[in-house]
Amino acid sequence: MPETPYKDDNVLPKGTGWIKSISYLLDEQFRLPGTKFRFGLDPVMNLVPGIGDLTGFVISSGLLLGLARKGASNKLVVLMCLNILLDATIGAIPIIGQIFDFFFKSNTRNLKLMREHYIEGKHQGSGKNVIIITVIILTILLAILIYTLIHLTQWIFSWF
Repeated sequence: MPETPYKDDNVLPKGTGWIKSISYLLDEQFRLPGTKFRFGLDPVMNLVPGIGDLTGFVISSGLLLGLARKGASNKLVVLMCLNILLDATIGAIPIIGQIFDFFFKSNTRNLKLMREHYIEGKHQGSGKNVIIITVIILTILLAILIYTLIHLTQWIFSWF
């Protein structure tokens, strides 16, 4: 595993080394020759429809559970859950999801959030505001989707 850019990793809770190792394996293990682009097993597993997405989701959730047991704040856990859910949801879309998985590295993002939490003191407190904002955004997106589907259906039926 390459040297971490964070010199203060000794501030992280004991027993989180396995989280860093698995995150690296899933998101950064391999490098495309001749480039700086890195990827891990997660996007490779996701090439197997359904099973790959589920496996990545379960492993990422296990990493999150391990971190939550080490005293992560509620806000940090909520932010990390959003990364995992976004990765699993968009990653499940055929073709688009596979491309997305090579670039959106939820485990690396979660590791960065963990470092920010423990080293810089960010993401403290309750995650209620994050949940509320997420629910509002999802509700708006659902309303737009329903509106679009209704008009699309009306347009299709107008042909007959």
